[in-house]
Amino acid sequence: MDWRAESPELWAFLGSLRCGEVLSGTVTAIESFGVFVAFDDGPPHPLYPGVGFITIPELSWRRFEVASDVVQVGQRVSGEFLQFDTWNAEARLSLRAMQPDPFHAFAECTTVGTELHGHVTQLVPFGVFVQVADGIEGLIHRRDLMSPTDEFVQIGDDAAVVVTGVDRERRQLFLSRQTTGQL
Repeated sequence: MDWRAESPELWAFLGSLRCGEVLSGTVTAIESFGVFVAFDDGPPHPLYPGVGFITIPELSWRRFEVASDVVQVGQRVSGEFLQFDTWNAEARLSLRAMQPDPFHAFAECTTVGTELHGHVTQLVPFGVFVQVADGIEGLIHRRDLMSPTDEFVQIGDDAAVVVTGVDRERRQLFLSRQTTGQL
């Protein structure tokens, strides 16, 4: 669709937005692929339930199961403008950009060898994720779980772990079982 010809007012509005600008509106629809937002200011979208769109990864720094764990239809939100999606004639937004990244604060005071306690949040073929602080999860690789004395690990189990690596750029925390404790 040629959005410039079909909706010149919308195209002009989206073209006037600048990266980093904060836009406010109301959540109008939640889909498996993201969230639509109708802005307080600006024209409506002729096809979608909102001119603003938030992809799933941009909703929150924390892990969640479904978008409705973070926002609800009818909720007022403010997000940082990331880009003008010219294909869909949408303003891509980020809610998480409006909050400090909890991983960076955690990484500043955590070093390799730090002993932590948490609980198992997810079992995956390559290991186990353990939540060690609010919004902070790390991975114990499968090879670090294999031992004849290990019992079957379940979601919710308490875990005593040691930090084996922190990748600030990728926001990854690597863990191992504490040798003095059990997972």
